[in-house]
Amino acid sequence: MKIAVNTRLLLKDKLEGIGWFTYETFKRITQQHPEHEFYFLFDRKFDDSFIFSDNITPIVIPPQARHPALFYLWFEHSIPRAIKKINADVFVSPDGYLSLATKARSLVVMHDLNFEHYPEDVPFLVRKHYRYYFPKYAHKAERIATVSEFSRQDIVKQYKVNPEKIDVVYNGANEGFKPLSEDEKVRVREKYMQGNPYFIFVSALHPRKNLVNLFKAFDEFKDKNVSEVKLMIVGEKMWWTNEIKAAYENMKYKQEVLFSGRLEFNELQRVVASALALTYVSYFEGFGIPIVEAFYASTPVITSNVTSMPEVAGDAALLVDPFSVTSITDAMTKIYSDEDLRKLMIEKGTKRAKDFSWQKSADRLWGSIEKIL
Repeated sequence: MKIAVNTRLLLKDKLEGIGWFTYETFKRITQQHPEHEFYFLFDRKFDDSFIFSDNITPIVIPPQARHPALFYLWFEHSIPRAIKKINADVFVSPDGYLSLATKARSLVVMHDLNFEHYPEDVPFLVRKHYRYYFPKYAHKAERIATVSEFSRQDIVKQYKVNPEKIDVVYNGANEGFKPLSEDEKVRVREKYMQGNPYFIFVSALHPRKNLVNLFKAFDEFKDKNVSEVKLMIVGEKMWWTNEIKAAYENMKYKQEVLFSGRLEFNELQRVVASALALTYVSYFEGFGIPIVEAFYASTPVITSNVTSMPEVAGDAALLVDPFSVTSITDAMTKIYSDEDLRKLMIEKGTKRAKDFSWQKSADRLWGSIEKIL
């Protein structure tokens, strides 16, 4: 079979959540299914490291799709022409988009519908594009994969899609996340935090990641607990809104907050594994990969009690109300002050981590593709 794959988010040294999903699943799928031909469709020059096996043919088709008008041109004109030329049997799109113009059978991976619930968090033109096309994509697709049961039910409810055509393909996490020795943790804390303990946030600095309430909760935590505990924010300020900026500028303890920016993987793994806890208190997630990464690293997790996060965390995290600053503060205080609780959370997290791996993700995604084949 000839399988065309939208790989436009495979960007060297710039992989985000969906890019990692594409990378980790198709690295395994292509290598484990040499009997099929795969055509990777890029919208710009690609890095050779993304050509995982001999049964992959890379194709670059313009324009670079990073704007609603260019989304339309790429998916409704460039993609159909490429698929027709390839004579592909199936088109797989891991980033939520599809081509309405192609006649090939299609599988789309819809990670979440955050723009339906919090449209104000998405730029106007992008929001309009998503809300117009994604319902059409959902009905056009032969099958849909999504990353949690929460997202599956959300797609059914929002777009009136038959639940039988939606498969849950949980995310995994990079197995390079692992525990560190106490000596290594000390060195990491000395490098970044003058030797002090810290809470950590890891993700793109997007409004739905709830940094506003995290900043307020950290201030409240510092007021209630006389300590040297810091807060590390790891991620790029791609969505640094005026509201987030104001919340930070108004912090009483903003000098205790470190913005590391984007970190290379080896450093990211080390700072996560050395943290007092991950504070991942988004108000909307389709999955939440940092939760599993922290489990792998034996780091306690504080996360939200809404959308997919309880499903991913199970009983292995402290769940908080992301809309309540006090709820977040109380969880931070419990983790900081109760060593037995930290040990219990680490033990439960280590057990929970075994439920998620990229190999399981690849197997589930391939199972979804096979239903079309």
